Amino acid sequence: MNTYDWLSLSDFEDPTGTDIVEISFKKGARKEFFRNNLHQPVQTRDLVVVDTGSGHDVGVVSLSGELVRLQMKKKRAKEHTITQPVIRVANERDIERLNHARSLENQAMVRARAITVTLGLDMKICDVEYRGDGRKATFYYTAEGRVDFRELVRLYAKEFQVKIEMRQIGARQESSRIGGIGSCGRELCCSTWLTDFKSVNTHAARYQNLSINQAKLSGQCGRLKCCLNYELDTYMEAIEEFPQDVDKLRFAGGVASLIKMDIFKRLLYYVVEMEKGRNTFMSLSLDRVKFIKALNIQGQLPDQLQDPNLEPEADKMDFADVTGDIELPDHKRRSNRKKKKPGQRRDGAQASGQPQQPGQQRRDQQQRQPRRDQPGKQHRHPDQQGKSQPPPQDKDQQAGTGHPPRPPRDPNAPRRDDNRNQQGGQNRNRNRNRNRNRGPRPEGGSAPPQNNPPS
Repeated sequence: MNTYDWLSLSDFEDPTGTDIVEISFKKGARKEFFRNNLHQPVQTRDLVVVDTGSGHDVGVVSLSGELVRLQMKKKRAKEHTITQPVIRVANERDIERLNHARSLENQAMVRARAITVTLGLDMKICDVEYRGDGRKATFYYTAEGRVDFRELVRLYAKEFQVKIEMRQIGARQESSRIGGIGSCGRELCCSTWLTDFKSVNTHAARYQNLSINQAKLSGQCGRLKCCLNYELDTYMEAIEEFPQDVDKLRFAGGVASLIKMDIFKRLLYYVVEMEKGRNTFMSLSLDRVKFIKALNIQGQLPDQLQDPNLEPEADKMDFADVTGDIELPDHKRRSNRKKKKPGQRRDGAQASGQPQQPGQQRRDQQQRQPRRDQPGKQHRHPDQQGKSQPPPQDKDQQAGTGHPPRPPRDPNAPRRDDNRNQQGGQNRNRNRNRNRNRGPRPEGGSAPPQNNPPS
């Protein structure tokens, strides 16, 4: 909300200037007019101390001279109502107190929001502004309706030990005080130059042929964007040439329905159902639409929608076709992924997260390899099922691992698996003979008869 005082850059002095200056507080968040009674003239961008009626505040001179009268006329301020004076030019002590007061605002806003939630009030604290002397704090809030904050003010005065002022603002004023970047990539208009907020409705989007999408049409304040009104007058003037009753056009082949208009190109786009379930889109000029509509009013149907005397325009290419001039060779990308070793991660580290040395990896791999001379069945890890076993190691390699060599196995000694199979076969034969001697089970469901040995 900073204004540009272009008269302050000139070398001449204005003898008919006024003694009223415009003071900006908190980087343009608030501006007021004060009367300069100093003998030394105050220039633009000077830090001054002003009297607000209940204390002292520090601000920056944003306008001075003849431009102040134009600004007062814009804001409808009367010159005889401005009585608050400018005390002096700010010194280092005043600037230090102002910076200390500004540093307390963020912490005060967080604490103020916590107190509001505790009381259960339907309001939102948007911004906090401390006065330059640090004796007063203004809390700006937004709410849908009236809020009884009498208890809230007492808690704020007890918490912050300053004079409290509550001021309600709207959603657009909240965005102008906080600021931000819009969807266009520039700073928000309400926080830079826009001072009056006009009402915006969806009719502005309809006249400009914009899709009614609430997410795209809304600004950061949650309301419709103010920039929808910028080009609305130009669209209203251009749309006056378009007739209002051209939604349907009849011709010998059927009926064409209007889907959209390009106002500045003077084109109307229609959809025509040529066959069942098959539609065709075509663009008609404004003059052709008026001619077909006049024929329909007279009860006549043209043979076709397009003008037969109009030659079709060739498709113009605004780019060069270089597909036949440049040929890129086929390049096969090689995969740089290495196979994962057992007990090793992709980054070459152990399970503990520490990298292994090359010699240590070789020794660990030798220890994990199974030996063929070990009796019994060789058990594999589930992840290694189906993989080929590594080749057998030599005696020298076994000696390098630190384990003593095993003695040779006697070929005539019985195997452990043969003993288990032999014992298992005897148990199965014994159970089969026992079931055979029991006889058939009776139908009553009682226990089978037992063959007692003779006494």
